[in-house]
Amino acid sequence: MEKLLLIGIDTRSMLNSALKLDYEIYSTSYFSTSDTPQIKNQKIILNESDGESCGIFEDQFNSQTILEISKDYIDEVDHIIPISGVSPTDFSKKDQKKILGTVNVGNIEDKYKFYKEIKDDFLTPLTFSVSDIDEAFEINKNYDDTQFILKPLKGSGGYDINLLENNSNIQLNDGEFILQEYVDGINLSSSVLATENDARTVINTRLLTEHDFGKDSFIYIGNILPLTSDSIMADVNDIGKINETMADTSENLARRFNLMGSNGIDYILNEKGLYVIEINPRLQGTFECVEMSLGINMLDAHIRACAGEMIEIPQPKYYAYKKIIYSPARMKYQKIDLDNIYDLPHIGSITEKSEPLLTIIDKDNDFKKLCEKIESASETVNSEVRKHRVSEQ
Repeated sequence: MEKLLLIGIDTRSMLNSALKLDYEIYSTSYFSTSDTPQIKNQKIILNESDGESCGIFEDQFNSQTILEISKDYIDEVDHIIPISGVSPTDFSKKDQKKILGTVNVGNIEDKYKFYKEIKDDFLTPLTFSVSDIDEAFEINKNYDDTQFILKPLKGSGGYDINLLENNSNIQLNDGEFILQEYVDGINLSSSVLATENDARTVINTRLLTEHDFGKDSFIYIGNILPLTSDSIMADVNDIGKINETMADTSENLARRFNLMGSNGIDYILNEKGLYVIEINPRLQGTFECVEMSLGINMLDAHIRACAGEMIEIPQPKYYAYKKIIYSPARMKYQKIDLDNIYDLPHIGSITEKSEPLLTIIDKDNDFKKLCEKIESASETVNSEVRKHRVSEQ
């Protein structure tokens, strides 16, 4: 039996799908949620325990740590699937040959290189590479009518994105940032499967960030799929045309960048058109929603595509909605009696304020009912946080 390693920030959802396939599974992750399947070959960095804080993810997570503790697994397995938090570029050339997925990600993960590659052929925000905040303000002076944002040159999940304001007090780390035109609009995303010779859009989704819910943050909090006139949650004309344009663009980008397996492409839609924002060259956060909606094993589809086999992509059977809850207060986790919550902390562990607490995921034929279920679960979770909040140290 061939050996397959899943490696990244949180392997829970992929593990559930992997265990249905004919592989000996290995897993290394940062998070250890209480609902993560327990397997023989498993390493976890965050050791949650009663009364102990889980800390601040951004301060504690380091992809190199995952690579270091996985060295024996990497040597032993036949195949590796990097998930969010670990890049193919983190691996040696020898080990990259084991990766199932897009390996040549240099011009994708570097957002400035990506911009230069696509700017003449696709609608995309004006982008500059900057080494310090003074350079950002200097460029800004030449564009009176343009609002800019600062983004890490590499990174995902919407972390460390800030609007550039005259009173901005932003520290740039290591000089690796871009200054990008801020495009106000609707956040969308495509899931695309690619083989060496083919690319097909699996499904389009409404991508959700904290900014969609009135906050200043651009951190990713979930998705709704499939993309319809209801789930886009905005007044738009011709949703069919939007879906068609997204599918065509995603497939063109997949071929252009030689994507392999399952990849995600993010967009912003406004009155000027469909802006290409970035490619996420890996399995996406929509993973479970796609499986719920289409009734497929997304990991199996990814592996098959990497081997040159494109699965038959079915029509969506349900709406599916994912919403990550970031804790509104510092809280000591106690069991919450809901059947649509995932990525659960261990009982008694402490989640810091604004850190990821858990994920709500559900499906329904009726979009309105689905939203009601998600909103009801959100209210219940937030109520439990208030009940079990603990004081700051």
